[in-house]
Amino acid sequence: MATLKALASPVRLAALNYLKDPVANFPPQEDGDLVADGVCGDFLRDKLGIAAATASRHLTLLTECDLLIATRKKGWTFYRRNEEAIARFTAHLACDL
Repeated sequence: MATLKALASPVRLAALNYLKDPVANFPPQEDGDLVADGVCGDFLRDKLGIAAATASRHLTLLTECDLLIATRKKGWTFYRRNEEAIARFTAHLACDL
């Protein structure tokens, strides 16, 4: 299952954890609301301490697995958790174990 593989990375788990409470974990943004729009990919990259290309790959994988929602705004990509998909996945996992 692609979602389990995506969650096997400590970096991707950290990104999801930081995005649980974006207001507490990131500074205010000029072009997007931290909660409504999500966190700018550059802020996530800085927080994770990884290169831009590496951050892009991790965030793309989480988006492809539907765990994150990516929104383009003014040339930037903002990421927020897809709480509905996360809840479905955890419920499915709980039933299957």
